Amino acid sequence: MNAVDTESGTDTYDVIVIGGGAAGENAADYAIRGSDRTAALVEAELLGGECSYWACIPSETLLRPLDVAETAANLSGLSVPVLDRRALLARRDEWVHDYEDASQVSWATDAGIDTVRGRGRLVGERTVEVTSPDGDVRRLVARLAVVLATGSVPVVPDTLAAARPWTTRDATGVVQVPERLAIIGGGPVACEAARWMTALGSSVTMVVRGDRLLSRLEDFAGDEVADGLRSEGVTLRLGTSVTSAERPEVHPDPGIGRPHGGPVTLVLDDGSELEVDEVLLATGRRAATDGLGLEAVGLRPDDLAGRTHGGPLPAWLSTVGDINGEALLTHWGKHQGRRVGGRIAALAEGRPVPAEPPAPVPAVVFSSPQVASVGLTSQQAEQQDRRVRLLDVDYTSAAGASLLRDDAAGHVRLVVDEDSEVVLGATFVGPDVAEQLHAATIAVAAGLDLATLRLAVPSYPTASEVWLRLLED
Repeated sequence: MNAVDTESGTDTYDVIVIGGGAAGENAADYAIRGSDRTAALVEAELLGGECSYWACIPSETLLRPLDVAETAANLSGLSVPVLDRRALLARRDEWVHDYEDASQVSWATDAGIDTVRGRGRLVGERTVEVTSPDGDVRRLVARLAVVLATGSVPVVPDTLAAARPWTTRDATGVVQVPERLAIIGGGPVACEAARWMTALGSSVTMVVRGDRLLSRLEDFAGDEVADGLRSEGVTLRLGTSVTSAERPEVHPDPGIGRPHGGPVTLVLDDGSELEVDEVLLATGRRAATDGLGLEAVGLRPDDLAGRTHGGPLPAWLSTVGDINGEALLTHWGKHQGRRVGGRIAALAEGRPVPAEPPAPVPAVVFSSPQVASVGLTSQQAEQQDRRVRLLDVDYTSAAGASLLRDDAAGHVRLVVDEDSEVVLGATFVGPDVAEQLHAATIAVAAGLDLATLRLAVPSYPTASEVWLRLLED
């Protein structure tokens, strides 16, 4: 275990990770597993972080039953299940362990990692001070490395600050469902939240600054998701921004998932007004660096951007997860955690540091229809002046995809280098396309060309036969 200097009150570990979310857990685990090295996870809230309690897990817990119900409603021979809203929220509460982290702490203990409760900040080289919820201060020193994994926080613009809007924590942790809900934003979080809030009984209006949803993906993806949301009763106000918001009655401390006050009046840039019972802000996040003590080691928040290690960072310091802004996705933060932890272990044991070739970032939007993407889009390829060929087919050109639902539809695109025929990117839109993504990720990560992909024969009748249709194009 850790060494304690009883005179100074300083605890010494080999590795200290500030931030106990999924990325930080992986960094600590990979840095010490299979050794006698020691690690501490410093966490101010719940061990397991945003993903476990307020993001990926609760959102997918709420969305999966909706997918099943929608599929059943579009398969001949099945009765349409009735949504039990109370049971849906109970399922969410079960998956987030009623917002208790005992199981995560047990995992850390079993892995040989100490959990240190409190808010950590850098106070010097390899030195961290932790202020507990009771105000006690404890000093930790790392022999080998400190890893920053504090994640990100929502950005609340001045135009909405006085209205005290909901953030994603309120949406996934919803307790009282607002009758009228405005969602500001058109990205993945906004599209997913619109689905479950509509299913729970809200009348949802999405206010989107751009002219389409999911603007960073292929155009057809946003268009098909927009059609899906409209069919579920969501109102879309595209090409529209909020110029101001008024909420005369504000509740001082309502708790997560409860109304933050009385009705809200949003003034839009087209001169119209929208009155709702609650506003969900889903427009962006920033690195959680406040109070982290970067200045104590000569750093600014901008120095962390896009860096897990290297550049202006000291040799003993690394970042993983949302704090470096590479991709605000749990699986990408965990990937960074494994890499950083592996590098710390290699250096500690005198082994060569593992090579770190670039990897493509896969992502899924659990909308209806689902969207799965990896690598370059056609727009990104054009911006990079890449010579590419686009292979496009209907998702239902594969018999297995057509069998998924009676109303199955969707679209698939591969972005292929014109000269080498290597796959640079892929986008899938349709029912259950999330399960198609890993094959595409392997193809992009390995730099596979079309000739090699033709050797991978898909089973019949499965949705994966869409790969054969793409290669025949």
